[in-house]
Amino acid sequence: MRDIYQAPVLDELDPTTGDLELEERHSLRRVAGLSTELTDVTEVEYRQLRLERVVLVGVWTEGSVEDADNSLTELAALAETAGSQVLEGLIQRRSRPDAATFIGRGKVDELRDVVLSTGADTVICDGELSPSQLRKLESQVKVKVVDRTALILDIFAQHAKSKEGKAQVELAQLQYLLPRLRGWGESLSRQGGGAGGSGGGGVGTRGPGETKLETDRRRINTRISRLKREIKGMRTVRQTKRSRRQASGVPAVAIAGYTNAGKSSLLNRLTQAGVLVENALFATLDPTTRRTAAEDGRVFTLSDTVGFVRHLPHQIVEAFRSTLEEVAESDLVVHVVDGAHPDPEGQVSAVREVLGEVGADRIPELLVINKMDAADEETVLRLKRTWPDAIFVSARSGAGIAELHVAIAERLPRPAVDLRVLLPYDRGDLVARIHRTGQVLNTRYTDEGTELQIRVSEHLAAELESFRN
Repeated sequence: MRDIYQAPVLDELDPTTGDLELEERHSLRRVAGLSTELTDVTEVEYRQLRLERVVLVGVWTEGSVEDADNSLTELAALAETAGSQVLEGLIQRRSRPDAATFIGRGKVDELRDVVLSTGADTVICDGELSPSQLRKLESQVKVKVVDRTALILDIFAQHAKSKEGKAQVELAQLQYLLPRLRGWGESLSRQGGGAGGSGGGGVGTRGPGETKLETDRRRINTRISRLKREIKGMRTVRQTKRSRRQASGVPAVAIAGYTNAGKSSLLNRLTQAGVLVENALFATLDPTTRRTAAEDGRVFTLSDTVGFVRHLPHQIVEAFRSTLEEVAESDLVVHVVDGAHPDPEGQVSAVREVLGEVGADRIPELLVINKMDAADEETVLRLKRTWPDAIFVSARSGAGIAELHVAIAERLPRPAVDLRVLLPYDRGDLVARIHRTGQVLNTRYTDEGTELQIRVSEHLAAELESFRN
């Protein structure tokens, strides 16, 4: 019986990068009850999203009542991840959201009463509001109104660490903000040219001028253009690194899945990467890539990717497209599912929808059901009937990890060219490379050198042509 591959275990006392990052994040939590918001929200021109005491409101248009409850529960988890305190949640049954205020007139009055009775300073809507819906609802409930898209963007802004991640988040935020800019008072007045006002500013400066709102729109458009150029340059660097990996023949495995499904925990368990692990949505945004080896010695890379969620804002998908393309260019997608979630089937559908948007639906998929230690027996049996080919694991306890190693190794692409080569003893570098990226079928040592019967990629086979035996 062959030995089961076991990843090395690090000393639990040694702090990893993820541990230090988690400690820093916890030390910077928002303090509930300390608000500097203005009483009249119409006096606020542009505002940073800062959540404190919130009331949730959703519109149930389709599906079962369990689906509506799950959606609002997820919105509550998103709000708590952003640092807020959830006070109350309301759901309205409608055929479609109200065009003016998202919810009906009667529900607006009920929402206003709940806001007054709870002392909430923010309302979060479970959907993306149009600029007119946002203004109308905010004017009636008299507190700040935030939609699901702005909430997710705020979480991304808090958790982005790398230069590329910060640029991608800023681009998504500006694209969301641009049609929602609002001015008040002096912001709507015209700015005249020159010291003499609109009539005495000199040639080329006289005229109506532009409002501060128009100036800000122009500045945002300029910033968006600059960010797109920066991200395009980072995308080129990422493509260069990816092509270098592909040329070396190292297979790439991408870990994808719903947010908080345990992707980072699984990466740590498989490779001892030491990345941040937190029981929160979108805890990690910046992709992490680590090298590891299968039981037969073949080296491959494992990459953790940004988590997905239902109704992931299209601004995020577009801004993070260069990062998500890592999944589309991989050889295998390890799709991680939270087995303890109330609706794992819905998670799988949401993830596959986003994978289809970035062209990753054509990549072979290995379904991995995580958190089996937290799932009840009835759920496990149901999921095994639904996905009989899935691997059931627990990243926390380590159960099923050995089987996952074997399953990944079986699905890695096999080299395509069979060769018999005779390598001189001073070419140990080629022998090591063959073991690392190819498959050695037979080895024999002769007076002239090492004779190998191998299976390698076409690229490496061309380099070994002069050593064919």
